[in-house]
Amino acid sequence: MNTRVYNLLLADDDDDDCDFFKEALDELSIPFTLDTVSDGVQLMEFLSEKSKDSLPDILFLDVNMPRKNGTECLTEIKQNEKLQHLSVIIFSTSLDTHIVDTMYEKGAIYYIRKPGDYNKLKQVIKHAIHLIPKNNLKQPDREQFILES
Repeated sequence: MNTRVYNLLLADDDDDDCDFFKEALDELSIPFTLDTVSDGVQLMEFLSEKSKDSLPDILFLDVNMPRKNGTECLTEIKQNEKLQHLSVIIFSTSLDTHIVDTMYEKGAIYYIRKPGDYNKLKQVIKHAIHLIPKNNLKQPDREQFILES
């Protein structure tokens, strides 16, 4: 039996999306802690306050956020020696090919388009969380980068 507790961080400025994300996690049989931040500046401050050993297991990162967007945050994370190994999953309403390609090139582990259906949201979150340890925190080939529910 897996007793690992996943330490998750969600960076998203949409309160409804944050609420649905938390509710979906609550219904899954995955032990977790969840912190949330509502913009990129808060995200980078939150991460800078953490020691390397207390960083989240997975950061779910929205692309479109105020003050500092997801692309800027991902760039900073991957350039920071303490943060560069953080597993970042893009969690966005957009599925623009250019944005997806940019996030892949910048080092995100996976890309999830926010599903409109609650059950699909639960499925894709569960799938993403289970893939991270199996993949040893390595980015998959580009063809497997987008996670579908």
